Amino acid sequence: MTCSRIIVVLSALAIVTTQFTAQLPAGDHSPEWRGNNGQGHSDAVDLPESWNETEHIAWKQKLPGLGWSTPVVENGQVWVTTAIDKLAPPAEAERRRKASTNSQPLRISESVSLRAVGLDLQTGEIIREVEVLSQQDPQMIHIDNTYATPSPIIENGRLYCHYGPCGIACLDVNTGDVLWRNQSLVVKHENGAGSSPILWNDLLIIHCDGIDRQYIVALDKQTGEEVWKTPRTGKLHDNPQLRKSYATSLIVDINGQPQIVSPSADWIYGYDPSTGKELWKLNYGTLGFSNAARPVASNGMIFTCTGYMKSQILAFKIDEQNKPRLAWRYKDQVPNVSCPLLVGDEIYFASDAGIATCIDSKTGKLHWKERIGKRFWAAPLYADGKIYFFDRNGTTTVIAPGTTFKKLSVNKLEGTLLSTAAAVDGSLILRTDQALHCIR
Repeated sequence: MTCSRIIVVLSALAIVTTQFTAQLPAGDHSPEWRGNNGQGHSDAVDLPESWNETEHIAWKQKLPGLGWSTPVVENGQVWVTTAIDKLAPPAEAERRRKASTNSQPLRISESVSLRAVGLDLQTGEIIREVEVLSQQDPQMIHIDNTYATPSPIIENGRLYCHYGPCGIACLDVNTGDVLWRNQSLVVKHENGAGSSPILWNDLLIIHCDGIDRQYIVALDKQTGEEVWKTPRTGKLHDNPQLRKSYATSLIVDINGQPQIVSPSADWIYGYDPSTGKELWKLNYGTLGFSNAARPVASNGMIFTCTGYMKSQILAFKIDEQNKPRLAWRYKDQVPNVSCPLLVGDEIYFASDAGIATCIDSKTGKLHWKERIGKRFWAAPLYADGKIYFFDRNGTTTVIAPGTTFKKLSVNKLEGTLLSTAAAVDGSLILRTDQALHCIR
């Protein structure tokens, strides 16, 4: 989740995100998870480097319910999704628990209200709270997850809110009207949803990778109606619990054409975004499931994390015949959940065990590895020349990018932190389970 404009010189096999090929917007809004380019970069400037609960907090606002979705910002408004649920009675929870093959600790609810909350960027005042969807007997979720974990997208006054199998809806942020709802994209996650939608032209593209069905789908962003739907191909694990994925796609320019780069369990795929046609796929060569990371891409390469059990980073190219060619793989302290961050020729990531790593993107060679915290799930952010790593315990470690480790600050907020920050000029918007913070 760059303070300067990025210029990418294309070679014959150059691969860059489509956001990079257009003129980048100013750093006054943050439209989706992982910033303006979907890779964890922001154009925001004048960002704080240090803070705590009493210093550099412009405002702090407690939100209704709970969610791990990243805030999005447009036209001076901050929007988040959240969920307010009512737990199922113990006997009903036990009955549903026994009907599942999931061995994880679960939250089992009787009902859930799925909401969008808008705040004033300058003051933190809640200006609108809208119930966009609701559901009786929603699917159970992991106790570390929420019913509002996928991040929304904001574009031209429309907020696209995704709640996994509970549904997706489009909200007019100026009127509070729900313009459309779609609750047909149901797969069985059991641990809850995690994949965030992406926008490409007039299409809203969504991953649906459950234990029962696995597919990618595109909806018309104006109506919510299905445009195309493509089942995943390739053999998956015999255990249905190892077929799940919570990852998010990236649109990439490959050989002069836009393609969806889409990680799933055991495979990463390339699709034509206009039709959903599968163009290529690459097997991880190792067990990989429940992956949550979004890929990064540049300089003719794509980089993806494989997820659980022991995550690896795979680096590969797509040749002119649309065939993936693996260049290297890196296996040490790769996160199961968090994302890699590509800045210049270096890839940065922080593991579930609190270890931050910097490797060379061309070769996979290690530059440095340092302990900076305890457990990282939120995606890192690059903005205003700094890299921000968000620890689950509420601590943000700020470092300088480079092949030598340089720590700039360590900053602590109260509560649990599983969401990456949104950055706009002069402000970081950071969400914990305690409150939404504006840091200036």
